Amino acid sequence: MTAGDSLATVQRSMGDPSLVHPLWPPLTQGCPSTSTAELAYPVEVDYAYDQADPGLFAPAAAAARSTGLDRWAPLLPPLGTPGLGEGHTPLVPVADGVYVKDESRNPTWSHKDRLNRCAVSAAAGVGAPGVVVASSGNHGASAAAYAARAGLRCVVLAPAALPAAADAFLHAYGAVVLPVPQEARWPLMRRISERLGLHPVSNLTVTHTGHPFGPEGYKTIAYEIFTEIGVPAAVFVPTGYGECLFGVWKGFAELRRLGLSATVPRMFACEPAAGGPLAAAVRQGLPAARVTCGPTDAYSIACPVGGYRGVRAVRESGGGALLVTDRQMREAREELARQGIWAELSGAASLAGLRSLPAGGAGEGPVVCVSTSSGFKDRTAGATASGASGVSGVSEVIEPTWEEAYRRLRAAGLEG
Repeated sequence: MTAGDSLATVQRSMGDPSLVHPLWPPLTQGCPSTSTAELAYPVEVDYAYDQADPGLFAPAAAAARSTGLDRWAPLLPPLGTPGLGEGHTPLVPVADGVYVKDESRNPTWSHKDRLNRCAVSAAAGVGAPGVVVASSGNHGASAAAYAARAGLRCVVLAPAALPAAADAFLHAYGAVVLPVPQEARWPLMRRISERLGLHPVSNLTVTHTGHPFGPEGYKTIAYEIFTEIGVPAAVFVPTGYGECLFGVWKGFAELRRLGLSATVPRMFACEPAAGGPLAAAVRQGLPAARVTCGPTDAYSIACPVGGYRGVRAVRESGGGALLVTDRQMREAREELARQGIWAELSGAASLAGLRSLPAGGAGEGPVVCVSTSSGFKDRTAGATASGASGVSGVSEVIEPTWEEAYRRLRAAGLEG
């Protein structure tokens, strides 16, 4: 596939869908016609849907797995840079009627690879010399990888207390890493973009709009689920700014628009109870909200500000905004580990959200929990990891005798 295969036509305002803007350049600061100093409305990419081939979703097309997101090029923004084989992640059954979409199988071990395949392509499309991103981890690593693949520079504004492993991950791709206090990241990113011409692939606005092309990549999660099990009753998504939540919902909405399905799943946002701007917006009937974030180990989705995209996905799907505690996420992560999936704590928020509902609360039929990232991404990975028993995950060297080995095995419940 080439960039010319895209059926993308315009950028449509989400504040007023009757307003459209040209497809280029990407409006990285939201809709200029409807946004205010207090509220920024995103834009979304629209397509010539009447020209889309329904055969794109035929089961036989699954043979194109090696092409990454290029398989879905007609319903994505122009993909003008090479990919890394992103997408086509496994849908793993973990309980009766419960599936996990394991996004840790992407090239940089998170769902952000779907976003950055589109956003970095946009940077190349406007002739930018590189990209700049403010990120606590996953987004920065992914942007750095896709920028390197495209031959572009990448600047990552990272947290001041950046773990050594994350720092090494970013430098491996040749990124320029600038650890700064959180409140300084967005202003610095704006300045870097303006002065150096780097294309911003994360948010610049007062309420979250992010990159207009990025969430389009998340639609492919819905496409892949649909080709395997059809339309589930509900999809649970770990939620920070709500981009992935929106993208998955939009993908299913497009399938309905194309006449391939009659329904969309109920979308459930799963946010840390220590914050939850999307839940606050839904509760208060607002397009977006700000909250004060308390302490949480789910740092990847601990966001003080939300955006309209996620609110729209929840409302229009008849879903809900769920708040989950760190304890609930740890229990969900342990449940996933017993099924062979090691998730980042934030990535387990989806299963935690499902488990927080009463039986039948998600509707009739299969449900999907999106697990966004690998357990390797947790800040404590390899240092203080603990299981349900509270025993440290760091192993100590033992005396190499049968007696000592057998003592340890019996302590673990293994008998000869």
